[in-house]
Amino acid sequence: MTKKTKLQDKMFAEMQDKTLFKKAENYAFDYLNKVFDRHIFPTEEALKDLSKFEEPMPEKTGDGEQIIDLLHQYGSPAVVPYIGGRYFGFVNGSMIPASLAAKNLTIYWDQNAAMQVMSPIIGKLEIIVQNWLVDLFGLPKNTVAGFVSGTSMANLSALVAARYRILKNKGWDVTEQGLFGAPKIRVVTHKHIHSSILKAISLAGFGKGNIEVVDCDTQGRIIPSAMPEIDNNTILILQAGNVSSGAFDDFATICKKAKEKGAWIHIDGAFGLWAGATKRLKHLTKEFEYANSYAVDGHKTLNTPYDSGIILCQDEEALVSALHTSASYLISTEAREGMYYTPEMSKRARVVELWAALKYLGKEGVDEMVYGMHERAKQFATAFEKMDGFTVINEVVFNQIIIQCETDEMTTAVMHKVQELRDCWAGGAIWEGRQVIRISVCSWATTEADIERSAASFEEAYELVQEAMATV
Repeated sequence: MTKKTKLQDKMFAEMQDKTLFKKAENYAFDYLNKVFDRHIFPTEEALKDLSKFEEPMPEKTGDGEQIIDLLHQYGSPAVVPYIGGRYFGFVNGSMIPASLAAKNLTIYWDQNAAMQVMSPIIGKLEIIVQNWLVDLFGLPKNTVAGFVSGTSMANLSALVAARYRILKNKGWDVTEQGLFGAPKIRVVTHKHIHSSILKAISLAGFGKGNIEVVDCDTQGRIIPSAMPEIDNNTILILQAGNVSSGAFDDFATICKKAKEKGAWIHIDGAFGLWAGATKRLKHLTKEFEYANSYAVDGHKTLNTPYDSGIILCQDEEALVSALHTSASYLISTEAREGMYYTPEMSKRARVVELWAALKYLGKEGVDEMVYGMHERAKQFATAFEKMDGFTVINEVVFNQIIIQCETDEMTTAVMHKVQELRDCWAGGAIWEGRQVIRISVCSWATTEADIERSAASFEEAYELVQEAMATV
């Protein structure tokens, strides 16, 4: 009989006994039972207790149950519960129950989504979800999808595909020849573009200093008349959903004309692209189908668990050529191989959660959930308009609200007080040189009552700050 080591015996026993997994599951259910009613940010005591994790790397093998106990006792209280309905700080979505459950199952599957032969089920679901997304957004049938960690990676994938295509059209194979000596590519975008685009531009080797920056209007939309002449040497980057104001660039005015000039058009739609999957907000993405590539997250507006991003591209050859790799040990087939459409080779089977969310919601559910976020944002904005001391400074076209008080000092103080009260959570930003509070409504769980409670917290915070300033 083959001998096992003590460590092997220990881990085989834990796998077969299931006590460790049942304990973790019970703690997870305990968290879910409390999450919708708890403080929206960890208490000072919970943050202080994180010191319990500070220790040197253990010398000896540990106890699995004690590890799970430690995580739940001191880790769970320090979690920021944006799964609930009153977290508005960053564009962090909640989790659809079916999608969360699917992720839980795939944790035990632990599949590498690189190739069909590694996981036939994941390969099949990637094809299905790709087709569903193309249909849902109304994109051309030749559009392909890569399932990445988030929009940051999706933006990078799109830009290297654009780089490949533009240079290939000029007789330069960047995959083989690199960038040294390559024809220069123009990058045109606007001053309110998201920081993940700037990161992608830098990583793709274009250089942030080479960007042709176009002015924006007061809502953060690119001004079409201010754009430089576009040509077939240009990557034009537009935005579906400004991260502060929620504004959408005017695709109907820009995209078709830029495409006729031969430019590569990329749309960064991390949370906003989902407007194109609704009946009542689809006007925001009118004629975005003329773009060449799109970046969008599942873990924002669609409310899949982290992490889940998607690169959508109408030029399959460019995307695969820019990202593909080969080796003698890889089994090449005619099947769609997931790693050909992403920068990663080994990658998590995140498509399962996307599939579960889309299958559960259906087209009607996506429409209802996404439009519901817009309705709650409008409700919040209306509440602010009725309060003393607050001004809503953006047109609430999607799910984002920007507010400010009479001075930057007051705005910052009110924001901090709201965070201290822990009934809801919102963060700050700079908009047109002024301090603002930025609110993102992106959870399926946000109800009318959540907005009422959150608005009351803002009102209380303003009054407390006003009183404190009056006594100074």
